[in-house]
Amino acid sequence: MRCALLYSGGKDSTLAALLLGPFYDVTLVSGSFGVCDTDPAQESATAVGFDHATVELDPDVAHDAVEQMYDDGYPRNGIQQIHEHAVETVARGDWVADADGIDTVDAVADGTRRDDRVPTVDRPFAQSIEDRFDVDYLAPLAGIGRGAIDAMAADKLVVESGPSAEIPKADYEVELRTLLRERYGEGAVADIFPEHTQSRVQGLR
Repeated sequence: MRCALLYSGGKDSTLAALLLGPFYDVTLVSGSFGVCDTDPAQESATAVGFDHATVELDPDVAHDAVEQMYDDGYPRNGIQQIHEHAVETVARGDWVADADGIDTVDAVADGTRRDDRVPTVDRPFAQSIEDRFDVDYLAPLAGIGRGAIDAMAADKLVVESGPSAEIPKADYEVELRTLLRERYGEGAVADIFPEHTQSRVQGLR
């Protein structure tokens, strides 16, 4: 069975891949709006032994999300909008024809955790994805808290951590920061995205 797992290069999505690995042929998939490259995620995927693919997302969704975040003054709704678009795009499977060695996808997954405020995937959206695209939606970390995830990562992964603006990843925040900066200036980025710690996986222990 083939699983396409949304991948940023961070510890959460990497742990999700390791948990699914015994049951699925996992391909790590990074969504891109064409604003920033996905090389950091490709490097992390290679470092932990998984195939990687890049999926083109709709730039209009990114611009709408930036407007939403700017109007709200915080990123939550915009990031949720983008995550749902990414899950749907990967589940639709149009990208498979351009990916090496993939002819079909049986499941789509992500690294959302029990304690996440955003992004999340609620039951109706997950059911909609499964019904419309004939795939299983998987969230292997959805029942695991932050403390256990940190312990699992420390045991299995070599992780680089630091300020979110300095850690190279292929996640939504990187591209959204760039679009916000281009449209509204650096001050808008600082106002909407409070500084926090990010992680990027460099390999397995």
